[in-house]
Parts: sequence; C-alpha cells; structure tokens
Amino acid sequence: MTEEPAHRVERDGAVATVTLDRPDALNAQTRASRRALVGDLRALSADDGVRCVVLTGAGRAFCAGQDLREENALENVDATIRETYIPIVEAIVGMPKPVVAAINGAAAGAGLSIALACDVRYMAEGAVLMMAFSNIALVPDCGGSWLLPHIVGYARAFELAATGRRVAADEALALDLVQRVLPADELLAAAQATAGALAARPTLALGWTKRLMRAAEQGSLADVMELEAQLQVAAVASSDHAEGVNAFLEKRDARFEGR
Repeated sequence: MTEEPAHRVERDGAVATVTLDRPDALNAQTRASRRALVGDLRALSADDGVRCVVLTGAGRAFCAGQDLREENALENVDATIRETYIPIVEAIVGMPKPVVAAINGAAAGAGLSIALACDVRYMAEGAVLMMAFSNIALVPDCGGSWLLPHIVGYARAFELAATGRRVAADEALALDLVQRVLPADELLAAAQATAGALAARPTLALGWTKRLMRAAEQGSLADVMELEAQLQVAAVASSDHAEGVNAFLEKRDARFEGR
C-alpha cells in the first residue's frame, strides 16, 4: 500500500512553503517521510524559480522528531541518522537561498534540530521547543549537538539537552533560538511575508552571504576573509550587482532577478 504523503509543497511566486503534514503524529518523521523531504528540499534548492523557502508544520506541532511508533524505528540507528537525518540538515544549511522556519507548535528532538538549521525562525506564542532526547535516554542528533551550542552557548545548550525541558516562546526569544514570536494565526503569513521580502533581494548574494556566515561558525578569520574575496569576485560579475548599482545611481528601487 502506498504511504500517504507526509509533507506538501506549495508555491506562491518565488516562495515555496513546505508543510510537514502528519498532524495526527505531531508531524513525527519516518524513514520514508525523511527521504521524501530530502528529495523535495534538494529539488527546491536546485530550482532557480524558488528564491526562498518556508518550513512549517500542519496541526498543533512543527515536528516531534522521530516517530517512535514506526516499526524498528531505531534499528541500525547510525545508518538511519547518516542516510535520512543528516541529509535534511545538509539540504537546509547548504541551500543557496534562505530558509524560514514557521514554528507553529512543538518542535522536539530532531524536529528542533531541523528548526535550528533554518536561517530565520519565527515561533507561535503557544509553541514549545524541547531538546527531548535525554527524556528517552538518547543523545542529540540531526545536528542538534552542534547547532544548539552555536546559538546559545555550551552551558545553556547542555542544560536544555540534559533536562529535556520545555522552552516556551518568550524564553526562546530571549535565548535567540527564534527571532520573532507571533500569535498563532499570524505566524505563517508573517513568515511568508518575510520570505517574500527575501525572495525580492539578490538571491545569489544572499546565498553567498549564507555560505560565508556558515563558514564563519567554524573557520578562522583569515579563512573567511579569503572566502569573502573569492565570492565577491562572483558577486561583482552578477547581473544583480549591476542592477543594484544602476538603481542606486538612478535613485529607484532595484529589481533583482537572482542572477
């Protein structure tokens, strides 16, 4: 029997919205759903017509991580992580365009890791974040043990991981885990509006900026400055740069085409 789609992709101009769509399971993921998600994220990454992506969940959760009801859910867990979890984070982090998370409800375990991989994170007022792995005697995965300390520092990250406690929206905002907190009924529209604004920006330059700032998280100042020089060569040669300069000189709004 064919498995029902576990997410849906909708397009509005240059913005694609990916909605995790297993609401009865709090959008928890299975091997099949993760493979399908990776495939669509890679396709969106390669689609020049898509200039920003929004990632959200259906129902009352963003993503509860692994669906523990899946048969043999943690069998050969190392292979499962390498083959179906790591590629999700790599697809988001490596996507040459912004990814905006609209955290509509609980983001727990690997679901939180996926949210943290996004470039911009908005959160509904009633949503919660949980690094919930220790609650079932597991360690963080899906990049969570790298992403969380890079955002909040070691001590806070360890406390959140060790206790597995719930982080409400106001604390998440204070910790810079999210950039905005909104009423639930305004969340998706706000995230899509931001995505639309980003999609109107120079896509190549934003993708290269993302690459630089990701590199800065682990590279030396000298290495990052060298990468800046290399990418600036490509940026100067882009049509968007020429349009930006002409718009500035002509005192008008730039019309970037993402090339």
